[in-house]
Amino acid sequence: MVRTSGAATGPIRNDERKANRMSDQLQGKRALVTGGSKGIGLAIAEALAKEGVEVAICGRRDNELRLALEDLQKTAPHTKTTACVADVSRPAEVLNLFTHIDRELGGLDILINNAGVGIFRPTADLTIEEWDQMLGVNLSGTFYCSRLALPRLRKAGGGFIINISSLAGKNPFAGGSGYNASKFGVNGFSEAMMLDHRNDNVRVSYIMPGSVDTEFSGKAAQEKSGWKIAPGDIADIVLHILRMPKRTLISRVEVRPSRPGKS
Repeated sequence: MVRTSGAATGPIRNDERKANRMSDQLQGKRALVTGGSKGIGLAIAEALAKEGVEVAICGRRDNELRLALEDLQKTAPHTKTTACVADVSRPAEVLNLFTHIDRELGGLDILINNAGVGIFRPTADLTIEEWDQMLGVNLSGTFYCSRLALPRLRKAGGGFIINISSLAGKNPFAGGSGYNASKFGVNGFSEAMMLDHRNDNVRVSYIMPGSVDTEFSGKAAQEKSGWKIAPGDIADIVLHILRMPKRTLISRVEVRPSRPGKS
């Protein structure tokens, strides 16, 4: 809550001061959320925009992206938000995305690599195209975006890269060979990039959710599963990472449903 001159009354408690400082910490920062048109990505974009972070989102489908941008503008009408169609598995489209960010936001402070694809079938039944799609979006896309974000973060004096991975990045399962491979890769890539750039004041983290209640699981949006993690829960974790003092890095987070039900 913002208190204006002449506003009503009463002393501000210490916990209110702390909350205001935490909010001010993010105010005016600039963020890119890939795969930001729905699910976890949109929840993160909304949470950032509410904190006064200028947000760019990308996705592969123009109609979904337009609807998501309208939603963001309603959620945070006084915060700058923008959108750009981009398939992060294609380097030329990623370059165009970052050109858009430079033009619209003037730089970058936060990158959330959230775009992801999951195709689940036995290895013998997995096509080369499906394998390439998962590795291209989940792993190569994370690299392409990080590679272009890093010089912008350094120019800004530092920043954050948060990669949305999965518990599938440490726990293999039948039917998940391609998805497991991509997420194991994201985890290893994140840890190495953290070591590469921690002295550039770039903090790299990755989040490994278990079952999240999104369309990614194959169910329609209206078929909610109350026992699953809500997309907003992941957004809260992102905000917590971003609010940590400069001396502290949360390098990885595992999060799972507290009482798993039946899929």
